[in-house]
Amino acid sequence: MTKPEKIDIAIIGTRDQTALMRIAGVEKCRVIKEDAEDINKEVRDALMDLSEDTSVGIIMVPEEWTSGAADTLKHIRQSKKRTAIVIEIPSGFRTEERDVKGYYKTYTKKLIGFNVNI
Repeated sequence: MTKPEKIDIAIIGTRDQTALMRIAGVEKCRVIKEDAEDINKEVRDALMDLSEDTSVGIIMVPEEWTSGAADTLKHIRQSKKRTAIVIEIPSGFRTEERDVKGYYKTYTKKLIGFNVNI
């Protein structure tokens, strides 16, 4: 029996978000400066780069940045050759979703096809 290949988790986020995830063991990080001229372009470029890395299985992106990269996210999610799952994470202390638990439950069902109790 062969040992399964290591699958990495990556994050695209601010300096603080990526620093916290590094503490948690996430090695692949893309820092986007909050005062960047075109945050949406930087997020789209980082998404494409990380989704093409075959060692990356999960890419985390702050939910506030996903609307500006909706076309890239759609492309990644519909592509048959991409293996990474993109997860939108709450940004800081506020979230766009009022029912975060319900949101992730629905999101998980969409990704894997069945409910998972959280």
